[in-house]
Order: sequence, then C-alpha cells, then structure tokens
Amino acid sequence: MKTYDQLYIDGKWLKPCGTGTIDVVDSGSEQLMGRIPEGIEADAEAAIVAARASFDGWAATSPRERSAYLQKIADNLKARTDELAGLICGEVGMPIKLARAIQVGSAVQNWNAYAKLADEFQFEDKLGNSLVVREPVGVVAAITPWNYPLNQITLKVAAALAAGCTVVLKPSEIAPLNAFVLAEAIHEAGLPAGVFNLVSGYGPVIGEVLASHPSVDMVSFTGSTRAGKRVSELAAASVKRVALELGGKSAAVILDDADFAAAIKATVSACFLNSGQTCSAHTRMLVPESRYEEARALAKSTAENYVPGDPRNERTRLGPLASAAQQQRVQQYIARGIEEGAELVTGGPGMPDGIGQGFFARPTVFGRVHPKATIAQEEIFGPVLSILTYKDEDEAVRIANDSVYGLAGAVWAGSDERALRVARRMRTGQVNINGGAWNAAAPFGGYKQSGHGRENGTFGLEEYLEYKAMQLAGR
Repeated sequence: MKTYDQLYIDGKWLKPCGTGTIDVVDSGSEQLMGRIPEGIEADAEAAIVAARASFDGWAATSPRERSAYLQKIADNLKARTDELAGLICGEVGMPIKLARAIQVGSAVQNWNAYAKLADEFQFEDKLGNSLVVREPVGVVAAITPWNYPLNQITLKVAAALAAGCTVVLKPSEIAPLNAFVLAEAIHEAGLPAGVFNLVSGYGPVIGEVLASHPSVDMVSFTGSTRAGKRVSELAAASVKRVALELGGKSAAVILDDADFAAAIKATVSACFLNSGQTCSAHTRMLVPESRYEEARALAKSTAENYVPGDPRNERTRLGPLASAAQQQRVQQYIARGIEEGAELVTGGPGMPDGIGQGFFARPTVFGRVHPKATIAQEEIFGPVLSILTYKDEDEAVRIANDSVYGLAGAVWAGSDERALRVARRMRTGQVNINGGAWNAAAPFGGYKQSGHGRENGTFGLEEYLEYKAMQLAGR
C-alpha cells in the first residue's frame, strides 16, 4: 500500500492543516491500495500564497531554463514508468500493458514535448511599430480528472510551467497516487519552491477555493460538465481565465462506401478503450439503415473479443471501471437502454462471466438506438456502444450534431475527400478521418458543452499566455 500523509507546498512536504484522509481503492480487487491527505481550505490558501510569491521569479526565468527543468521532470517520470503504470492500473482499471504505453508513455512524451516547446516557442515578435510579447497569465489552478490522471495533469502543468506560470494542482481523489509521484519527480528536478504545489482533497472543498480565489489568475478544469459549470460560476466573480475540457458523446459516422470491417473494428476500439472511460470515446456509431444487419453482426463479433479480466495481466484487453460509483452509473445506463427499447446486441447488465470482484461491467452494444434515447444523448463513461441508423448523408450529419456535446468524432468513407466534406459539417473539436492516428501536437478540446480552450502542443501552451503590445516610437 502506498501512503502519503503530507502535501507538497512551497517546495516542501508539509503536514496538512486538517486530519482527514482519503482511501484509494484498487479497481480490480476492491482492496485498499493507498491513502492520501484530505486537504482543507487552509491548505489550498497556503498553496495559492506560495504560487503567488514565486510567480515573479519563475516568470522572469529564461525559456531555456524552464525547458531544462521540464526535461529533468520528464526523465524522472520515465525512470519510474513501471511504478506509475502499476499505480494507474489499480486506480483507473486500464490494463497494465496499455497503462504503461498510454497512461505513462503519453505523459512522458508530453513533458518532453513541452520541454522542447518552451525552448523553441516565439514569445515575442515585431508587428509594424509594435513589439508583441506573450507573457504568462499568472497563478494557475489545475483541477484534473481520474480517467487519464497523469497525462491530464501533464497537459496542464507542463504547459503552464513552460509558459512561465506557477501552479496549484488538485488531482482527482479517485486516482491521486500518480500525482504524488509526479510531485516527487518535480522536487527531485529542483524546481524552485512554490512554482508547483500539490493539494489533494475533494472538489467541493479544495476546488471551490481554487476556482474562486482572487489570487488565482486562471483555472484549468477537466471533468464533468456539471462541475465545469460550477467552476465557471465561481471564476466569474474575479473574471479569471477559464479553460474547460468536459463531457462528450462522440459520433463515428460510417458512410455507405466505407470499409465496414475496418470502420467498425476501430469504432468499437475507440469506444472500449480504458473501459469506455474516455471523454472522446466514439460511443455513437452511425450506419446506413440499409446496412444495419451487417454493421450489427460486425459490432457484435468485435465487442465479444473484448474479454474483461485482471488488469494486471499483460494479456488483458478490458479492465474494470475506476470505482464502485462508476460501476453503478454504467449499470444504470445499461438498464435504461433496455427499458427504452434499444436492441441488446451483446453484453447487458451485471458482472462479466467468471468475475466475482472488481468494478467491472460487461462490454455492451445496443442496436437500433433512437437518436433521442438516453443512451444516445448522455455520457455513460463505460464500455457501452450505441448503433444508430440514418437514411442519407444529411441525416447522418444531423444526428451526429444532435448533442449538447462536441468533443470528438470520426468519419469513415470510400475516400478521404468525402470523409473530409462530412467532417467539416460536424460541430466537434476533433474528427478522425478513415482511422487517422492520434496527433499529440494537434489541438484537443470541444465545442458546445464539451467546454472551451484547447490542450496539446503549441495550442495548449498558448492557453497560459497573455498578449502585450508595446508601441515603439519611430526613430
């Protein structure tokens, strides 16, 4: 069991002001795997004070110096890959092989990328008689989720540090242990005191202080739309900058001339990755009415290849959900799909066969789902795919856009040109064209109630910068 009893504030490990603790439960075994402090308002205040006091000094460091610190952090994290993968496998439920490659590998890659970007980015430019400079926004509060915990922390913290901001991080209480390892890696890298601070605790306590505090210049939040709305409300009083990456109900549009076998295999994979606990998961599969039976059969056979099992087994493809609450949520949505008359293609309620413990759900596919059905409109965050049918291309686009969300999606067609034409009509932040690979340098973020702001690469760095124009007198 990994136990932490201190918070990381102002470059030191300090006893929290309160006495509460939070248990971290292993998603596969339901056993206690760790314990962290339950921070209180005074802890958040202390972290903000430290971040404010260190801001001027950190903002004045050269981009090259900031780059060197980020590179040390990346190297320290890489050296602890196996430890981190094991922790996240337990916290979140992603199978260990995938946790090593995705949960940790992506985070290390992004720390490396921001180390390089800090050194290469043009922080100032001449425009006519103006010198336009990009300066750090200030003290940043980063409030992060549990589904891709270390990487979502990285996309905020590494970008903010590269920009010259100081940071207070509140990780999810469901998957916090990896954040404490990151704090150790940052401390070992010798980052100046107060530049990075870690306060664990619950959103209604720590999150409320961070989002509302007048000394915080920006809050970057990833999580539920409901919580994101609360962050925006609190931040409005001090007119601080807000970046939100919220829910999704992404559509994979499979057109009549697409390679159905490849498209459906990829869509199921995109839906079931991390047991469906992915905000950009392709959870709605849109297929032509005339080819529904073919699509149904392919989806059924593909989904049934995802056999749930022990996430610590290197051969497991589908692990448990992250918590008992998440398991209950997914089971309720599966029951709702059946109640509302969707065709149960495979899976369904209850635990997978042969599994008696862990927060598991059966990989489930529903067919002939009405576009207005609950399971077609609300984010489930589990291994549940809905197949919807359309009559023509225009109807496919209407159904794809019939959502309060707009985070991601996909289009499959006989040519990239046709797929791009449809993708341009989709109101969503990112669209995969015929299986296009993930690009860590491309902007990631959403339309509508999926939030605002972008993460990844240069786009993510710019979220943490302000523009200043200085008009120069002619000589």
